[in-house]
Amino acid sequence: MTTDTKTGYEDLPRLISLMTGDEKHQAAAESTVDVLWVLYDRVLDITPENFREPGRDRFLLSKGHGPMAYYAVLAKKGFIEEDELADWTSAESRLGHHPDRARLPGAEISSGSLGHGLPLAIGTVFGLRAKGFREAKVVTLIGDAELDEGSNSEAIAVAGRIGMPQLTTVVIDNSSATHGWPGGIGRRFEVEGWAVRTVDGRDHEALYEAFTTPHPDRPLAVVATVERKG
Repeated sequence: MTTDTKTGYEDLPRLISLMTGDEKHQAAAESTVDVLWVLYDRVLDITPENFREPGRDRFLLSKGHGPMAYYAVLAKKGFIEEDELADWTSAESRLGHHPDRARLPGAEISSGSLGHGLPLAIGTVFGLRAKGFREAKVVTLIGDAELDEGSNSEAIAVAGRIGMPQLTTVVIDNSSATHGWPGGIGRRFEVEGWAVRTVDGRDHEALYEAFTTPHPDRPLAVVATVERKG
């Protein structure tokens, strides 16, 4: 695994460990940590200073039922204070078991219910286009089990046939899907016209290349494979 230890990635395990409790969804959090870091550190133009600007990039965490890695990355990037992590899920905390866009700086959506992030991302692209922001990137992160949801099947078809180069969907593949797809996850997107890249979800350089190589006139699906859940 290639990591950049100069920018804070190596501190993420410590930050995640500050969040304790019986409902941590540890596996869900650990499966996303490398993708989240690469996106926020090297790919997306999202900062505490610009996250309210209309032309900013957007990140939508659909896999919101395991937000510890997300909170750790937001803390490391200055969206929230590190001191908030230890108090997460308390009655006074802004950090719930699912992210709350009304309370969490930098969160674009409230998430955790499966199957919502990709349809919302498509709507976000349409909204940005209507306002003339055609260069802003929209990235949503989903789990492979979310592909069991019919809302995602419809969204994959719509985005692929319309053509949305602003849109990237990251699928964290930890072998959690119930039904699967003939030919694998990537094939599910390819048949609807998406550009697809399948990479090691722990390899930062491979992830960066997958996210940044151009995909003209088509949305991009990056399938990030990690260890099997459990």
